[in-house]
Amino acid sequence: MKLGRDGIAGLFGLAVSLLLLPHALGLPRLPIVPIGPGFYPTLVLAFLGVTCALLVLQDAFAQRRPAMPATAPETTPDGPPRAYGLVAVAFVTVAAYVALLPLLGFRIATTLFVAAFQLVLERPSTLRQWVALVAIAVGTSVVTYLVFERYLTVLLPRGSLTGW
Repeated sequence: MKLGRDGIAGLFGLAVSLLLLPHALGLPRLPIVPIGPGFYPTLVLAFLGVTCALLVLQDAFAQRRPAMPATAPETTPDGPPRAYGLVAVAFVTVAAYVALLPLLGFRIATTLFVAAFQLVLERPSTLRQWVALVAIAVGTSVVTYLVFERYLTVLLPRGSLTGW
């Protein structure tokens, strides 16, 4: 069986998940808390393993099909154009989020980050899209806050400037 880059990356991810999964399952269980420290690592590693296995299968089936000749005139041998500027702006946006998190706190910084990242990816052109952008930014921050701070009792960063 011949594998391409995707299949090799999938095999690597599958190996990592299978190597670390026993360690996550071996973490101690706490009698007081229903979800112990091993729950989320186990969940993430199991998801990683399943998706990597699917990636290997997808690549294996793609390698078995004969290659179709490119007939579209807009197809170039280099593939789609690279978006290095977009990647750079995305990194700057994440860096700004990391810098603002201790100053503004989780709720405000996360709302601003999600809104800014959406703007980086695609600027809204209608009022409905702007409303959706704001709703997604606020909703992401609120839901994450409620799940982690209120339900799981995980303390999220408070802002030194806002105290919020």
